[in-house]
Formats: sequence, C-alpha cells, structure tokens
Amino acid sequence: MAKIVLTNAYVSLASVDISSFTRSVTISTTYETIDTTKVGDSDRSVIAGIATNSITLDLMQDFASSQLEQLIYPTNATKKLGTSVAMEVRPQNASVSATNPKYTFNAVITSWSSLNAAVGALSTVQVTWPISGAISKSTS
Repeated sequence: MAKIVLTNAYVSLASVDISSFTRSVTISTTYETIDTTKVGDSDRSVIAGIATNSITLDLMQDFASSQLEQLIYPTNATKKLGTSVAMEVRPQNASVSATNPKYTFNAVITSWSSLNAAVGALSTVQVTWPISGAISKSTS
C-alpha cells in the first residue's frame, strides 16, 4: 500500500492558486443517519441520508496586494466572503492522475478571521466552509 506525505498540495480558490498559503487541507463528507427502527426491534436500525460536505483549511495570512486577504475580503465589491466559489484540490501540485486525483466543488465562504495571531507567532486563519452540492473526483 502506497503512503503519502503531503508536501506539495494544490489548492485553488476562484481559479487562484492559494497553495503557498496553505498549511493543511481536509475535505470531509458526512452522511446524516435516518432512524428506521420499528416497533418490536431490539436494536436500532439506520440508513444513510443526505451527505454534508465541507473543506477545512489552515492558511497563513498575508495582507499584501493581490494576496490571501485581498482575495477573500478585499475593500471593493469583488470579495468572496458570503459567496459560493469554485475550488480545486489535489494531493500534489502535478498533473491529474490515478495517484493524484482532482477534487472540484463549490465552497460557500461563510467565515473569515482577518487577524488571528499572538505576539511572535505566525498569523494564520483556520476555516471550515460548507460545500454546496457534490464533490467531483477526477483522475484524468
């Protein structure tokens, strides 16, 4: 079984490569459980319901022009905060293949912390954004 150490992931937000700001990335899918237990059953019975998808990112903040803060929360009307934005994630910043799948989806940018740091520490932003609809996985 092959193992992977994430060293060069690719993360794109609204067609902008934000990989250089990314410290960690997690794409999650969780299904609701629907109780189907009926009278007389001695054990609970459930089935899978609707999926909830999300992306969690740990990002290094940058306030410079055309950098992370300006992409998510600029001073003009082009801000991404509060909108649905196309994203793409790959384990490696290389061509899509069976061993380097591409995940594409629309994330809803529901939260943003412009400043999160202590004296002498790296300013980072941790976000978990819901994904609207399905996650598409491609190997070619």
